[in-house]
Amino acid sequence: MPLIESYSFGRIVIEGRKYSSDVLVYPESVQDAWQRLEGHNLQLKDLEDALQHSPDVLVIGTGTFGKMKVTPELKAVLEQKGLKVIVARTGQAMRKYNEMQSEGKVVAALHLTC
Repeated sequence: MPLIESYSFGRIVIEGRKYSSDVLVYPESVQDAWQRLEGHNLQLKDLEDALQHSPDVLVIGTGTFGKMKVTPELKAVLEQKGLKVIVARTGQAMRKYNEMQSEGKVVAALHLTC
């Protein structure tokens, strides 16, 4: 699984490669330029690609200042699908992602800016 090496506002380094757009981190790859339908309001549709990887754990990074919103309803829907869901500001989320590697298949959805 790709290791997230560092994160700062608008920039993340994963397995030595630098990204400057939001990312989905899968067990075997990274998808950059991740976009959402409503920017800072995360929706189930925004996570379709991530869910196709059948993760056990989904780590959601809400940005440096936590501006991307994850509603309790969305979190509940994801948990009903059998996922463990961790929502945190992106700095904390990247650390959790790295720590959770032994918990099964982990996918991260990370907002890199606000």
